[in-house]
Amino acid sequence: MTVIRLADIRETPLSVDEVVAAVQDAAAGGTAFFAGTVRDHDRAQDGTEPKAVTALSYSAHPSALDRLREVMEKVAADFPVEALAAVHRVGDLAIGDHAVIVAASAPHRAEAFEACRRLIDDLKHEVPIWKHQHFTDGSSEWVGAC
Repeated sequence: MTVIRLADIRETPLSVDEVVAAVQDAAAGGTAFFAGTVRDHDRAQDGTEPKAVTALSYSAHPSALDRLREVMEKVAADFPVEALAAVHRVGDLAIGDHAVIVAASAPHRAEAFEACRRLIDDLKHEVPIWKHQHFTDGSSEWVGAC
């Protein structure tokens, strides 16, 4: 069975249960997951005080899913994991919506935690998905866009 059990970028709501179920494995003694949600504030990229966020949207480059799989393959090569899963949302999201969920299962908890941490960190740095956030003062900004 493949280590990468779920890799997707979708416009529909994300499910923690789906992602955690995807990494269940009889050989895994530890499972770790991370769920990123839309919060009601963010520090502007210019470093000013946090601003109230009303909503945001995510856009993905056509290569984003391929890049996600590459990131997951690298994590699988670097850690003794049994399974990995990652999904990221695109489109319009509201406060409280899940934007990204990742999970890793491994023989031991430390390996699961480390792999899960690397998976979310590398996903955020290497997969071309950009956030456009809208603030209550009427302004907006792109985050992560070149």
